[in-house]
Amino acid sequence: MTARLASLVALLAVVVTVGAGGARHAVAMHHSGKIIVVGANKSNNWSGYNQGALEQGGKIFHSVSGSWTVPTAKAHKANENEYSATWIGIGGGCVDASCMTTDATLIQDGTGQDVDSSGHASYYAWWELIPAPSVNLSGCTPDASCTVAAGDQMTSTIASAANGVWTMSMSDTTRGWSWSMTAPYSSTEGSAEWIEETPVVLDNSGNVSVGPMPDLTGAHFDLATTNGAAAGLNATEEIQLVDFNNAVISTPSAPDSDTDGFNTCTYASTCASPSSS
Repeated sequence: MTARLASLVALLAVVVTVGAGGARHAVAMHHSGKIIVVGANKSNNWSGYNQGALEQGGKIFHSVSGSWTVPTAKAHKANENEYSATWIGIGGGCVDASCMTTDATLIQDGTGQDVDSSGHASYYAWWELIPAPSVNLSGCTPDASCTVAAGDQMTSTIASAANGVWTMSMSDTTRGWSWSMTAPYSSTEGSAEWIEETPVVLDNSGNVSVGPMPDLTGAHFDLATTNGAAAGLNATEEIQLVDFNNAVISTPSAPDSDTDGFNTCTYASTCASPSSS
């Protein structure tokens, strides 16, 4: 079994399990996590930047941080449910430059930007420890609902305070709320990433496809760090999101001038770099 097929089977196993529990939607989970590899710089579910332990000369990732602008989501096609997630994480990605090896663990948090079949957009924040399903944020200070909207400026840090104990923090600097939690998690710390994602979908008829991503505008990452230092993103670490027919769904730009940020562009084969860092 190829690595790509194995990843897909694992994701679908989670989707089927969640769906059997009574989920009413054809898509049981949105941010299904680990990369589905197409090649060294292509994926069926990720778009953004991925740094790996071997690609970085043996570096182990014990913290990752970044900020992003919540993109505006609009329907790409009429009368369909569409989903996207913007996040940072440790694990789940390519460990080496050619992506022959991937990390089986993943700790992540971010925002979701979905559009329902009527064209209504919804926004929310979430966290996830693979293989458990994602959990929407609650109990933020002072906004217990952790309200998120398009254009909000988000920042997050995920770090291991001690062996096997992780602290995740997120804030919406536009709205003034903050959130944090500490949890045990066994991570292999083999990759760090800043990602725009769309799900792999198993519909009610058993058909498998790359999940519909809405049209997103204003998607921008910045201030990326690993282990407390600037990430130093390199264009060779880009990941382009394509469907099963290799049609482009999302493309990251080249890094900004201080190599800690980038843009992502949906349904485009090229993407302009940020005008300022």
